[in-house]
Amino acid sequence: METPGNVKLQSIGSLKKGNYVVIDGVACTVFDKQTSRPGKHGHAKVRMTATGILDGKKRVIVMPGHDNIEVPLIDKRNAQVLSIVGDMANVMDSETYETFDLKIPEELKGQVAEGVTVLFWVILNDKVIKQIKN
Repeated sequence: METPGNVKLQSIGSLKKGNYVVIDGVACTVFDKQTSRPGKHGHAKVRMTATGILDGKKRVIVMPGHDNIEVPLIDKRNAQVLSIVGDMANVMDSETYETFDLKIPEELKGQVAEGVTVLFWVILNDKVIKQIKN
């Protein structure tokens, strides 16, 4: 199985509540994990419930406990806000000087302003503002 550069494989049995995981191509946070006992001829099964980091939707996956599952590698970066139009902020990455638009999350509306430095996460192919740096 080919894995893109922004995920790694990890045994599903080793994941705990609060870890990140990729389910159906969406980055999620593990919310609950139950492990069933191995049967007479089978393997222990893991039932994992996770919520999407970006969409908040609940997803459930059941797989053998020794199988590997994709775990997203989250890149945490800083950017400076150049301008704001509606609920979108045009930002410049502090390291690469690349400029792009990010949606301002509900909880940070009114706090994101021009010239402010924000912390954003790169998750799979999405970029999302997480907090404001002072």
